Amino acid sequence: MEPKLAASLAETAKFQKLCGILDHYGRHPARLVPILQALQEEYRYLPEEVLSYVATSLRIPEANVFGVATFYAHFALTPKGKYIVRLCDGTACHVKHSIPILEALRGRLSLSEEKTTTPDMLFTVETVACLGACGLAPVMVINEDVYGQMTPQRAVSLIDSIRAKELQ
Repeated sequence: MEPKLAASLAETAKFQKLCGILDHYGRHPARLVPILQALQEEYRYLPEEVLSYVATSLRIPEANVFGVATFYAHFALTPKGKYIVRLCDGTACHVKHSIPILEALRGRLSLSEEKTTTPDMLFTVETVACLGACGLAPVMVINEDVYGQMTPQRAVSLIDSIRAKELQ
């Protein structure tokens, strides 16, 4: 299959999923937040062109859609990795040395404060103010899995095991 044709088919499939999500929610403007949640689940972020299409489909101003997408911290306007690593840096976690964990993760993945996602789109590393699991400090969440009493070595080991699993 020619690369242009393959890309075109992939775009068509993505567009069909977008339309399917809009149809599922009845293309109703009051359902904007769940629509954006479903779209982010599909794309792992909210592409600008998708937000523009949503605005047109829901017959609401683009500014409203972008306003909601930028207001809620849950929504991302830049691509994120398949595995989103959230490290708590709230008071309890910070006191129990969350920063060395962050440094170890960034070191292993060649990331920085500015560059939070690996080029292969496998990992995104973020810090959060609190994960609400202070008794397990320091805490790290990978997608939906919670890991308490984290150490730099254990964090790197988790990343290495995920990467090894992905390479199989």
